[in-house]
Amino acid sequence: MFDPIVKTCSYILAHVPGFVRYGSKPIREIADSPTLLLPTIERHLRSFEEAVAYPPNQVFIGNLHPDRLNEIGQPWYKHPLEGASRYGAYGEIMPEEEFLGLMKLADDFDLMWIEKEAAPFLRRALETNPLWEKSVLKKIDVGVEMEQILDRIENRGSLPIYHKGRLMGCLHRDHDRDDTLKAHVLMENLMAKASGALALTHLMKKANLQPEEIDLILNCSEEAVGDRYNRGGGGLSKAIGEMCGCVHATGCDIKAFCVGPIYAIVSAAAMVKSGLFKRVAVVGGGSMAKLGMKFKGHVSKDMPILEDMLGGLAFLVTEDDGESPIIRLDGIGKHDIGSGSSQQSIMESLVLKPLEKMGMKITQVDKYATELQNPEVTVPAGSGNVPLINYRMIGALAVLRKEIKREEIDRFVLEHGMPGFSPTQGHVPAAVPFLGHAIDAIKKGKMENAMFVARGSLFLGRMTQLSDGMSFLIEKNPKRQ
Repeated sequence: MFDPIVKTCSYILAHVPGFVRYGSKPIREIADSPTLLLPTIERHLRSFEEAVAYPPNQVFIGNLHPDRLNEIGQPWYKHPLEGASRYGAYGEIMPEEEFLGLMKLADDFDLMWIEKEAAPFLRRALETNPLWEKSVLKKIDVGVEMEQILDRIENRGSLPIYHKGRLMGCLHRDHDRDDTLKAHVLMENLMAKASGALALTHLMKKANLQPEEIDLILNCSEEAVGDRYNRGGGGLSKAIGEMCGCVHATGCDIKAFCVGPIYAIVSAAAMVKSGLFKRVAVVGGGSMAKLGMKFKGHVSKDMPILEDMLGGLAFLVTEDDGESPIIRLDGIGKHDIGSGSSQQSIMESLVLKPLEKMGMKITQVDKYATELQNPEVTVPAGSGNVPLINYRMIGALAVLRKEIKREEIDRFVLEHGMPGFSPTQGHVPAAVPFLGHAIDAIKKGKMENAMFVARGSLFLGRMTQLSDGMSFLIEKNPKRQ
């Protein structure tokens, strides 16, 4: 029986500094001290050019290998890459004015009003992007008078939308007594939809695939689409598919906190292997709630607020094409309910057990991808270097198994790990930002395999004290000479 593959990957970033104020942490802090905090946040926001030239962002979209970050001086924000492009091998970094237009394209309920003079500006911005047909941009044509927008903001609970300090429009709540349909929640969901659609569009273009050829869409974003009777009911997968023209696809949302993308890819691979579906798209849009999450640490160190990006990703899982690396479904790692929640227990479940099933040593995996949060975001806020901690833990397991010596852990980390480069968008850093790099390296003969390991904190939802996790390994296609 054929093995499933991840045939194509796409990764996008949307630079949205105007929405940092609406991240879960900033919006609460600003409410307590608006006159002091809002100007401080605005002074620490980056320009689009600075975001594009930021080395980790170039790694994310495929213009730079993660290991190259070891050669660039830190802090990385003080060492911008000259001549950096917004377009990469796997996707793009979209400026805010284009993303605002994309949000309006994603708006099926007239939730977002654009000011009359801003509408043509946003349309022109999106017209420069070759991904969008001019015929679909008519949705942005009609603007609204500023007086109506201000009335909605002041009297109806709508949220103002800013770009470079200019009021561009607003986003409404859709029910006066349903908090799941208030403006802030709908804004979060609309941004996840728009960024997910951007990632899926890049995926189809890269795969030379027509939208109607996709059979199933699995959304692994962190939003909660629903209403007061079914919070988190779902449906973003089909909403994204509809926006992208995937008329023959169905879909559902996979929820697993930060492990969502791994669960979704493994589920897609299993369904492809069973013959149920031939082409499954796994899609994850960005998380508005995570914008500016660590802003206080950044501001206190007088550095730019680096959490000004929405991340998006998409993967095409298909039958074996004889070339792409295969997913080893006989070596899926999982964190069982009875496994225990110590860090060592989790890593043993996700790394050791699947490798033992496949008859492999820890050192036989060329590269491990764990949670790939950019340490330049987390360390100033006191959250530590998450990838480094994970790699040292895997190295310690190799020491316990006598595969390496304790003094070789640092070398193990350098050779089998990588610096974190992903935006801290919850599900987005969950190992899979390296998948595109790994597939390319394996196809070129530079690597034989790679393992993807992600963990989730189920206890955050207050229904269990458990942690979660899942892993999978890809390896060189045995049919490829």
